[in-house]
Amino acid sequence: MRALSVPWLLTAWWALADQPDAVVDGFTTEDREKMTESSEKHEFQAEVNRLMDIIINSLYTDKQVFVRELISNAADALEKARFMSVQDEAFLGDNKDLEIKVEYDDEGKTLSIVDSGIGMTKADLINNLGTVAKSGTTNFLEAIQDGADANLIGQFGVGFYAAFLVADKVTVTSKCNDDPKQHVWESSADASFTVTEDPRGNTLGRGTRVTLHLKEDAHEFLSEDKLKELTKKYSQFMQFPIYVKTKKEIEADAEEDDDDDDDEEKDDAEVKEEDEEKKEEKQPGKKTVHEWEQVNTQKAIWLRQKEDVKEEEYNEFYKAISKDYLDPLSYTHFNAEGEIEFKSILFLPKKAPFDMMDNYWTKKSEVKLYVRRVLVAEKFEELLPRYLNFVRGVVDSDDLPLNVSREQLQQNKIMKVISKKLVRKTLELLKKLAKDESSEEEDEEGEEKEASTEEDKKDDEETPWQKFYKEFAKNLKMGCYEDDSNRSKISKLLRFATTKSDGKEISLDQYLDNMKDNQESIYYMAGESKEVLEKSPSLQIFQKKGIEVLTLTDHLDESCIQKLADYEGKKFVSIQKADIKLEETEEEKKRFEKIKDMYKPLTDWWKEKLTDLTEKGALKDSGVKVESVQLSKRLVDSPCVVVTSQFGYSAHQEKIMRAQAFQNKDQLNMMAGRKTLEINPNHPVVHDLLEKIKQDKENSQAVDTATVLFQTAMIESGYDISDPSVLVKKVYAMMSKEIGVDPNAPMKEIEVPEEEEEAEDTADAEVCTSEMSTSSLDLQDEDDADETESDSKKEEL
Repeated sequence: MRALSVPWLLTAWWALADQPDAVVDGFTTEDREKMTESSEKHEFQAEVNRLMDIIINSLYTDKQVFVRELISNAADALEKARFMSVQDEAFLGDNKDLEIKVEYDDEGKTLSIVDSGIGMTKADLINNLGTVAKSGTTNFLEAIQDGADANLIGQFGVGFYAAFLVADKVTVTSKCNDDPKQHVWESSADASFTVTEDPRGNTLGRGTRVTLHLKEDAHEFLSEDKLKELTKKYSQFMQFPIYVKTKKEIEADAEEDDDDDDDEEKDDAEVKEEDEEKKEEKQPGKKTVHEWEQVNTQKAIWLRQKEDVKEEEYNEFYKAISKDYLDPLSYTHFNAEGEIEFKSILFLPKKAPFDMMDNYWTKKSEVKLYVRRVLVAEKFEELLPRYLNFVRGVVDSDDLPLNVSREQLQQNKIMKVISKKLVRKTLELLKKLAKDESSEEEDEEGEEKEASTEEDKKDDEETPWQKFYKEFAKNLKMGCYEDDSNRSKISKLLRFATTKSDGKEISLDQYLDNMKDNQESIYYMAGESKEVLEKSPSLQIFQKKGIEVLTLTDHLDESCIQKLADYEGKKFVSIQKADIKLEETEEEKKRFEKIKDMYKPLTDWWKEKLTDLTEKGALKDSGVKVESVQLSKRLVDSPCVVVTSQFGYSAHQEKIMRAQAFQNKDQLNMMAGRKTLEINPNHPVVHDLLEKIKQDKENSQAVDTATVLFQTAMIESGYDISDPSVLVKKVYAMMSKEIGVDPNAPMKEIEVPEEEEEAEDTADAEVCTSEMSTSSLDLQDEDDADETESDSKKEEL
């Protein structure tokens, strides 16, 4: 970088600069002429030229990032000034307010950010704004060459240059206590910049003013609402006050009245007369005034000790960051220490967002990431796993670099440590909620219940955990499926209804407490509803033996249980699948073997008929494959039941998979598994079949009965039969035989007796005619009587 002797003509001052009385950024035309004459021109560092070229010649979608960068720089300058004032009490002088002000000029199309920080000398302006730390710029340029997102300019240690995203020219006016003069730095991003003494003298007192001469496509930032929105978004929790200049309309007469209060007092009568004259002569007008409005009124409560923060403050803070109208259900406030230090507050909402599960795979975490109270990312993909995307809160770390890209943050080792600790703290918060629920239940059991009405009220009231689980149960089940490292912790939070819980959902620990002493497995079944499951034939033996079974009615339940595989050493076993093992005595085992031999002719014959039905007969296109026909140990009342193989889809899973829009039928048929028909040897229908096939294996009635039993068992077990017409025809035939009608009788049209109908119609018509004639005669008699009465009255008169 070198200084040039030829003054640089400031040609980018817009059209307003040519007007004799134009004032842009506080500079008059005369001031600009003096600056042109005395300015020194310098060249940017070579790497900065490349940086400027990227900024000017690239398209950016996230231009608003310049607000964050410039306010962060201003906050750093204020922090340095505060540090200097601690060492030297006289450093601040008369300007003791450490603050940031944001204002815009709609006519001059400029936006200014002013701070009362430490300021910069002439040498600082040249060194700090003309050159950049080589590592930061080099990293940014290398990332651009590798195809990184160029919208992240200003996050590689080159934050100041984010101003050129929206500005054709940037003017920096600065005054430092170490330099008696105030200087102006200016550049149009054309590989050079100028530095000159401010002809106006010391207007700042101390600090820096950065003015952006906005491009035509950036005039949206010339709005106080837009500026307040962006300032609040990125710097809401800045420790120094940030003010935005706003316009306000007031009554013009109000100011005049205030000025008149300083005049001499007048008599009451004169005042009244003058007031009346003013009301008659003048009509109230409005006047525009400017005021400074503080936008960062919300305090960063996570920096305080949690003992010093009130419940109301937590609620207000949650509503501010989440835009929720309800108070949070629960929260955790903690400081992480160790290899990395950060502060955080995490909240659990009371209600789930209506679109929580929409776009689940692309939705990002709602926890805001701050670095030294400056917002870095409002939504961050890797801060929390997807299943915890309902958690709201903030994370503030001093160990993270502010000026890094989001891609770098996601690959940063520190971010991985933060994410791991956040997940652990969230699960601990959920565990505490669940533990409080169980302790409340134990207290209720230990205490005596006073009245039945009070008991009903207690039952109706939901605990915080019940409220949470009602809203976010699907998230926990997705976490159980996805998060391998925390699956065991999540499993302790899951709740399921059982056949003995009377509709109430219990934990797996409670299920283990209720297990029988000789029970080796945790049994479960899946279906559409609890009512349907309770009528399932697969459940009959478990009800008889008094074994508790989990009833899974949510679509995610079964996949979640299968991912778990076991809990506290107890394996999960589906009672809707084959190979169920129940405890038996030696006598029961011997008896079952004898019955098995006894029914072997029936099971072999039935297997052969079902194979013909599914491979060659009416169900050949259904995709159903029969593995075997076996005697059942689970049936009590039903004649038969259909179960799938151990690793195939259950009936409920098949329905879910068939409902998918992009299902693969071949894959579905492969995963459906081969079906096993289990028959009840004690049922009279099954025993009757055995007797019939012993006599004649080609008995048509036996074949029809076996076919109907298989298809009805498929339906009762929850499976779909692709072509129900075969079953329907056989049911119609059985109904016909039941009422004594030949099912094979040909169809005939029923003849309607037309003559009898005509005779009936004629008779009905005659009856109507006679009734009408009778009524007409009655009316005629009444008329004659009236006429006679009127004639007699006339004669009397």
